[in-house]
Amino acid sequence: MDLTHPQSTLSLGFSPSPQPSPRHNNNHNHRTQIADDSISLQLDSSLREPTPLAPPTIPLQLLESNGAVSPPHHHHLNDEIRLLGHCVKRRRPDPETTTTTTTSSSSSPSPSSIESRRNSVRSWGDAPLHAADPEIFEIMEKEKQRQFKGIELIASENFVCRAVMEALGSHLTNKYSEGMPGARYYGGNQYIDDIENLCCDRALAAFGLEPENWGVNVQPYSCTSANFAVYTGLLLPGDRIMGLDTPSGGNTSHGYYTPNGRKVSGASIFFESLPYKVNPQTGYIDFDKLEERALDFRPKILICGGSSYPREWDYARFRQVADRCGAVLMCDMAQISGLVAAKECVNPFDYCDIVTSTTHKSLRGPRGGIIFYRKGLKPRKRGMLLSQGDESDQYDFEEKINFAVFPSLQGGPHNNHIAALAIALKQVATPEYKAYMQQVKKNTQALASALLRRKCRLVTGGTDNHLILWDLRPLGLTGKNYEKVCEMCHITLNKITIFGDNGAITPGGVRIGTPAMTSRGCLESDFETMAEFLLRAAQIASTVQREHGKKGFLKVFQGNKDIVDLRTRVESFATQFAMPGFDV
Repeated sequence: MDLTHPQSTLSLGFSPSPQPSPRHNNNHNHRTQIADDSISLQLDSSLREPTPLAPPTIPLQLLESNGAVSPPHHHHLNDEIRLLGHCVKRRRPDPETTTTTTTSSSSSPSPSSIESRRNSVRSWGDAPLHAADPEIFEIMEKEKQRQFKGIELIASENFVCRAVMEALGSHLTNKYSEGMPGARYYGGNQYIDDIENLCCDRALAAFGLEPENWGVNVQPYSCTSANFAVYTGLLLPGDRIMGLDTPSGGNTSHGYYTPNGRKVSGASIFFESLPYKVNPQTGYIDFDKLEERALDFRPKILICGGSSYPREWDYARFRQVADRCGAVLMCDMAQISGLVAAKECVNPFDYCDIVTSTTHKSLRGPRGGIIFYRKGLKPRKRGMLLSQGDESDQYDFEEKINFAVFPSLQGGPHNNHIAALAIALKQVATPEYKAYMQQVKKNTQALASALLRRKCRLVTGGTDNHLILWDLRPLGLTGKNYEKVCEMCHITLNKITIFGDNGAITPGGVRIGTPAMTSRGCLESDFETMAEFLLRAAQIASTVQREHGKKGFLKVFQGNKDIVDLRTRVESFATQFAMPGFDV
């Protein structure tokens, strides 16, 4: 055997094997007894061709160079080689034993063994929900019935189609895909990349944006996450932002402090926020005071958009203010994104640098967030943006925002959500969706008119979009108590703070939206009926409050006949309409 062959590597391994003390013969010569298996020879063929199997370890016997050993029992099974002045003997394995062992180890698993393993996987992997977890299944079925039997008037909720549900509950949830398409941390993402790229293309198309001028990130888990990613990408901790005050209809993700100074959201914890407000007499944004505050405060980002503002946004005026104070203009269109896509309201993309949104609500997609950002050359007449650099004529939002989403703030994107969003955005680009959003606006106008005819007070006196704000203070009610009474009657809406009230303790109004019930097929006449239900709930609440006072107000309604009667009427009305996405 040639031990110096350049493509071979030989190694000796010595394994301890205790031996008795050597005896000396008459000539005082002695021989050290070494167990046959105490030395191993390992042949490494890794330099010749790769193999997934480790090289075999071969038992050896070491002989003295000037002596002989007792002949082995099977001399024909032994090989001898010389190594480092010693004679090393390799004992070949018994052919009969080798054949038996090799045949046993290389044989394929039996069909019964494979089927047993398959059955084991199916036992936990293929069980339907009602069998795998009856407890959760039962609660989910109750929620399904609640949605079907009730009137859904929360402005930020909607019903998705079956295709969106199927994507959300698909095998796409199995894949880890940290990073952007074409630059993932993990392998096996070629089809995930296709889905995300298609989703981005559809997002731009749905809002009529050119890919040369706008980019989009569809990975945020929510609009709050999307907003914080924008702040993280463009600002340093402690930099200033300015958004609509929460009691005026803004969102806490734009920064909010309670009256006692407590910082409520991450936007206020990590950045310095100062709000602008609505005029307390009209309910409209006070742009004169907004501009005065902005020029004093000098925010790096000026935010337009909110959660509870029923009127159009004057983006042109926001643009003027942003240019004067050197701010990036960002729009959070979460509430009105469906109207924007359908071109049923003023378009923020004509004026803003960055636009964020949720993907559910009026878009009828899965729950998540999205970020649009300008790219390419800046318009010549636009004021210099401080965060863009004094000499830059190019927008540099793309890299900063994408890096903020991942790896700064999030891990792997939810691929099932992105696929579901792509499905929803495909629908958004259709004439049918535009007709849907037009009906949403008609229904909101019908509901507002019906309440106004019944002497109800609406903030700003009406609405331009999909929601209305009902000020309950003239009725002596709080938004919290009225919300609970409506819930007992299977009507869902949400309490809100009305500017000027003590909203942190007793919000004085409710927000009512029409997208969800419009998705179920309701028209103007149906919302006239809903207005009657809403007024009846307010009458019941006022009567009970006069008779029993505010203390223990909700306990009185247990088993209340008026509540039971109204709930029966509501359920009878709601169950006439189809439920998108699932059969009941």
